[in-house]
Amino acid sequence: MYYFFGVIFHLTGGLAAGSFYLPYKKVKNWSWENYWIAGGLFSWIIVPFIAAALTIPNFINIITEHPQYLGWPVLFGLLWGVGGLTYGLGMRYLGMSLGNSVILGFSSAFGALLPPLYYDLVPQDGKVTVSQMLASAGGQMVLLGVLVCIAGIAVSGRAGILKERNIKNADTTNRGEFNLKKGLLLAILSGTLSSCFNYGIEAGRPLAALALEQGANPLFQNNITFLVVLWGGFTTNAVWCIYLFKKNKSFGAFSDSKKPLLKNYIFSALAGTTWFLQFFFYGMGESRLGNGAGSWILHMSTIIITGNLWGLYLKEWSSAGHKARVTMIGGVVILLLSVAIVGYGSSL
Repeated sequence: MYYFFGVIFHLTGGLAAGSFYLPYKKVKNWSWENYWIAGGLFSWIIVPFIAAALTIPNFINIITEHPQYLGWPVLFGLLWGVGGLTYGLGMRYLGMSLGNSVILGFSSAFGALLPPLYYDLVPQDGKVTVSQMLASAGGQMVLLGVLVCIAGIAVSGRAGILKERNIKNADTTNRGEFNLKKGLLLAILSGTLSSCFNYGIEAGRPLAALALEQGANPLFQNNITFLVVLWGGFTTNAVWCIYLFKKNKSFGAFSDSKKPLLKNYIFSALAGTTWFLQFFFYGMGESRLGNGAGSWILHMSTIIITGNLWGLYLKEWSSAGHKARVTMIGGVVILLLSVAIVGYGSSL
């Protein structure tokens, strides 16, 4: 049951992450940079601070008295911020289903495999290496799950190509802003850099250890690490949004009474809060399963599956054609299989 609840926590976090973009679709008459930074204030600053305050005793003292542990988590947060920034743009041009599949698929592979590869080169006590995974039945199953996940990504990408072919001949109202080439470039960049969040968690291990020394519940030990990593993510996104405010002269929309301000702020806050819940539950799952390939692939695959289900509900594939829809469903089935394999491997 100990590992079972770890899987459940990861699935819950993935559900939140795969659904967070939905409230943004209710925001009206704001530019992308308006709702992105409005939601970001909640997801990267406000809610992480509240979570740390509620779960980590003396968390401010831990941070201020140990600045030597902040550099790497913030740096990885900055790099992850670029991935998060391009994630939003990738979703804009690919839609929720295909965008989640490609972006988070890349993040799954890099985030799951690079840490154990790194520890093969730079061994550390208590850290699992690829060599150790290859030598154990559970590790082999997890690696198999990663390969199955990559296959699911490829199938999802194929579905996107089929979708683009069919949608070119469809009504432009169904097409929206769909742009496969632009979206895929952003998705590859986003997926690669988004894996840096996983490295930020590893770099923040000393902070989590200090939180445990202060009496924090092990389930919530990573909340202090999330707080620091997300400072870097907020910085990257804020700089880009400020540039867009100047370029598009869109900052005034925050106080324009002609726009549905209350509704926009509420939905942006809801999106941002839902986004952070993914890592709140990821931290709980990681405390049970560890921050290895299994945890990361479970989290990311669940996001991909959730995004595809929302894409079907929102009729993003209504003009894509039967073959494209069947291919997309096949990709989801393969990703579900990868989740099952990784979950089983993690329990061995």
